[in-house]
Order: sequence, then C-alpha cells, then structure tokens
Amino acid sequence: MASEAPAAAVNHRNKRFAIACALLASTTSIILGYDIGVMSGAAIFIKKDFNLDDNKMQILLGILNVYSLVGSYAAGFTSDWIGRRYTIVLAAGIFFAGALLMGFATGYTFLMVGRFVAGIGVGYALMIAPVYTAELSPASSRGFLTSLPEVFINVGILLGYVSNYAFSNLRTSLGWRFMLGVGAVPSVFLAAGVLAMPESPRWLVMRGRLREARRVLERTSDSPEEALLRLQEIKVAAGIPADCDDDDYVVPKGAGKRSGGPGTEKSVWKDLLLRPTPKVRRAMLTAVGIHFFQQASGIDSVVLYSPRVFEKAGIRQEKKLLATTVAVGFVKTLFILVATFLLDRVGRRPLLLASTGGMVVSVLGLGLGLTLVDHGRKEAVTLCIVAILFYVAFFSIGMGPIAWVYGSEILPLRLRAQGASIAVAVNRLTSGLITMTFISLYNAITLGGSFFLYGGVTVIAWVFFFTCLPETRGRTLEEIDDLFGKTEKGEEKAPTDVVEMPAVNSTNANATTQRHEEDATIKYISE
Repeated sequence: MASEAPAAAVNHRNKRFAIACALLASTTSIILGYDIGVMSGAAIFIKKDFNLDDNKMQILLGILNVYSLVGSYAAGFTSDWIGRRYTIVLAAGIFFAGALLMGFATGYTFLMVGRFVAGIGVGYALMIAPVYTAELSPASSRGFLTSLPEVFINVGILLGYVSNYAFSNLRTSLGWRFMLGVGAVPSVFLAAGVLAMPESPRWLVMRGRLREARRVLERTSDSPEEALLRLQEIKVAAGIPADCDDDDYVVPKGAGKRSGGPGTEKSVWKDLLLRPTPKVRRAMLTAVGIHFFQQASGIDSVVLYSPRVFEKAGIRQEKKLLATTVAVGFVKTLFILVATFLLDRVGRRPLLLASTGGMVVSVLGLGLGLTLVDHGRKEAVTLCIVAILFYVAFFSIGMGPIAWVYGSEILPLRLRAQGASIAVAVNRLTSGLITMTFISLYNAITLGGSFFLYGGVTVIAWVFFFTCLPETRGRTLEEIDDLFGKTEKGEEKAPTDVVEMPAVNSTNANATTQRHEEDATIKYISE
C-alpha cells in the first residue's frame, strides 16, 4: 500500500484539535484518582465523626473498586446506545450525584450508598475514556494519548491530597464533607466541556452517519489521505460497502462481526476460557498476571492509607500528615509523566523490570523503617518517608502504566477486548481485596510485617515478569502474537482487515496496521 511519494506534511492544527479532545476525554479518569486521594485523608475525620471501627473503615475505603465493575460493564452497552460523547457526560453526572450523596451523608449506610453511586461513575470513566481516545486519535499521537488516563488518575490523586490539606482546618463534621463534595465540581466542567467535542467517528459509522464521520476524521487526522484511509477501514470493520457515502445508510444487524453469526461472542469466551490454545493460554495468563501483581504489590495500600502509615511512622499532627501525602501525590504524578515519554523509547520490559526491582528495595526499606519505629527508633521516620516516595516513583515509572499498555498489546486481536476485560476485572478485584483487608492484615502481623509481605509478592512479580514477559515495543500485531507461540494447524492468524486503497504516502501507510488493530479492538469492546 505504501508508495514512493514523499510523506505529506502533518496538519498540526488537526493534531492539536485531536490532542485537545483526547485530553478532555481522559480527564474523566481524574474522578477515580480524586476519590482514592481524598478518601485517604477524609477517612481520618469520617472515623471520628461516625465513631467507626477499623473493619467498617477498610470496607468503606476499598469497596469502590468492586462497585466500579458494575459501571464498566454497563458502559459498554451505554456507549453503543447513546454514543461515546454522551456516555462521558453520563459518567460525570453519575459521579456528580455520588459525590453529593457522600458529602451530605448522615451515617455509614448513607455514605455506602454514595460510594456505590460514585463507584458506578468511576467504572464508566475507566471504560469510556480509553475507547474514545483510541477511536479519535491520529496514529502519530495515539501511543502517547492512550497513556493519558493513567496520567490523569495520578493528577486526581494529587488533587485529592490537596483537597484534604485545604479543608483539614474545618471542624470534623464539616471538613470531610467538603473534601468529598467538592469532587462534584470537576464533573460539571467536564460534562460541559465534552459537549464541545465531536462524537467518535467509529460510532457515527456504526449509526450510518458516514458524512459526519468523514468530517470528524478530516478534523482529527494528520492528512486528508489518512482521513480517507481511516474511514474506509472503519467501514469495512462495520460491514459497510467501501464505496458507500450515504448519510442515511442503515447498518445491517450483526454486520461487522468478524466470525459472522450470533455465536461470535460465545466462541470468543470459549476460546479464552474453555479451550484456549497454548499460545492463547500463555498470553492470557501473562495479561492477568501483570494486572494481578500491579495491585498485589500493595500500591493502593500505600496511596489510600498513607496518612495512617505516616502516623504509625511517628507523624502525629493531622496537618503534617496531610501535607506529607501531598508530597506523595506530587512524586507519583511527576514520574508517571516521565514514564509516558519513555515507554516508546526505552521499551516495556526494561522499564518494568527496573520499576519492579526499585519497588522491592523501597517497600522492604519501608517495612524495615516501620519495624524500627515500633522498637522506639524514632530516627527511622525519615527512612519511612523516603521509602514511600521512592516506592510510588518506581511504581509510576513502570508497573503503573505498563500493566495497562502491555495487557492490551499481547492478547490476540479476536480475543483482545474480552481478554482485557478479564484482566481489568482481576485488577479491580485485587485492589478491592487488598484495600479492604489492609487494616486487618497489619493488626495481625504489624505494619512493618505487612510491607515485608508486599515486598515478597513484588519479588515474585519480578521473577514472573523476567521469565514471562517479552519485549513488545515496535512490533506489529502478528509479531507480538508469535512471541507467545507458533500458530497451530487450524488456528486462525490474527486478522488485519487490509483495505485495498489507492496508494497514499508512506507515513500513513506505515500507520495502517496499528489502526486496523485498534478499530477491531474497539468493535469488540462495543459488541
């Protein structure tokens, strides 16, 4: 498909518009980060105000991860029904309601209802932000833009920590309400801003609105040739004739299913869970493994319970506790920004191994510091603070973003959406289990012992990554597929839906494979 013609100049105005839309869509991830950050400090005052025991507190803090699965599941149907853009608005609206319910809660049960509603909003945001970004972004910027949701989660954590510090001087019964309730404010601006964004071109094609989809692609592609190529590819994935340009085309029911027929969904789950080939089994175990170890390493315990950890380390004053958590949020956000620029330059595997190794040293240092503090060595407080800062820095530069990037790359295209959904479910459930049992764990084996345990899990994670995770940077889908084993007789190679098009410039042609993979991935997410 590539010609020898020189590459067309990139339309920087279009690129800036696409980046602005992707940035705005990715800000939906702030609501998850804000909830994690703000609950870490608000929990101090909620416990006092409602006189709650530790068991109720750890359930209150961790249950949102379980609730978010409901929203993520429902978002797949909603985004096909009302569109990606209005689903983002819906996510903001649900979280807005949840934040208000939590802010006006009169008791523990009322507060749990608010957590349930907010959790559904978080689940919607986790699903729709990367889908919209992948469907809208030009190929030249897609790698960077698809890492933005993780960046904004960290920005949200930092904002939550800052909110805790800002409202900590209010009386106990009022301060935590402002901390939680103010989370509704960004939702309003997000919903208003999203209305200025275009709808996903892929969703427009699936609704037969071809001319409108073409206009969106012409505003978000690097060149007119790329816009035409992307439109043709989406049409093929949707089962629409390539030469059709009608704006009232009725898409046949079931069109675009790669395997054809109503059994497609069932056959995918069967190939994933019941009768996977050795290659699929290895890729699936690797994807689930990296998501499991990301949370089993204890990161959410450090982020969500950081005030309690710092208190055990010897920092007693609430204002100082919350100020220290702001430093944690700042370091975590800074290093996730660094990671976005290194992923495609250094590679996934070196970053992941270095990140995990640094986490092992840091978390063991934290366990040692907390143990020394328990034995009256107050000078070990500095070691605890430094260890936490290094721990979140190492996590953010590798394991944090790479789990999401790598987990979506290694699965075969036909099974990718469903396989990724299993991996993400494991991620959220592990996070919920860790955060809902952390207090009980450290009451049983001491706080220092808890982090020694996390250190042991992280050592196992490093061995798993070293032995099971090959490098995927710069490889095509077929090359990544072959990393996990050869295609067996009768097994279908990963399809690419190549569209026969007039020759375009070489820059656009080289991006074709990536767009084929992403369009098909988005299609399966919707189906």
